[in-house]
Amino acid sequence: MVEQLSIWSLVINASAVVQVVMAILVLASFISWIMIFQRFSVIRNTTKTLRNFEDRFWSGIDLGQLYREITDASGKISGAETIFCAGIKEYTRMTQQKSYDPDAVMEGVQRSMRVALAREEEKLGQHLPFLATVGSTSPYIGLFGTVWGIMNSFRGLANVHQATLASVAPGISEALVATAIGLFAAIPAVIAYNRFAAKSEWLMNNYETFADEFSSILHRRIHSPI
Repeated sequence: MVEQLSIWSLVINASAVVQVVMAILVLASFISWIMIFQRFSVIRNTTKTLRNFEDRFWSGIDLGQLYREITDASGKISGAETIFCAGIKEYTRMTQQKSYDPDAVMEGVQRSMRVALAREEEKLGQHLPFLATVGSTSPYIGLFGTVWGIMNSFRGLANVHQATLASVAPGISEALVATAIGLFAAIPAVIAYNRFAAKSEWLMNNYETFADEFSSILHRRIHSPI
């Protein structure tokens, strides 16, 4: 009896519809775990890059030198570095003109940094919609498989003269496995989504604060008397 009701036997003996539901949930769980590890690595590296950049930026280093160090580095720039490079590049380009309007320069700098902010927000939000979808729909998909399996179990009772618990237990058990797999797929996805969404929001708030502070520095520089 224990062998008959093992998890593997319940999956193998389940109806075709329930097996399809289980396969979908297992695939969704597998993909979500890949995305969880990928997002964890991205968030960790982005946080480390932000802290290192802020230490260098507020150390009093010349902005031109900092820009050259970032662009000459072999690694790919990201996060606050991207915002800084977009702002200083636009500032340098517009101030190299013979005659320029300081207000127009600042508008161009702020516009460039807003574009960089939007791209960083898009990077931070990558894969989060999928995790949210898995977390919100997996229990219902599993519940559908459970309802279908229980329905088949009770339909099978129509051909049985005497219904006993032993006759319906396997069918109900295999149906409940679908709900268990649905929860197994949903719970990590929900936890990961909430964690990554909160961390992404924290990073974006830091990026926006830096963009405002950097904009103020450039504003004072371009409006200061020569």
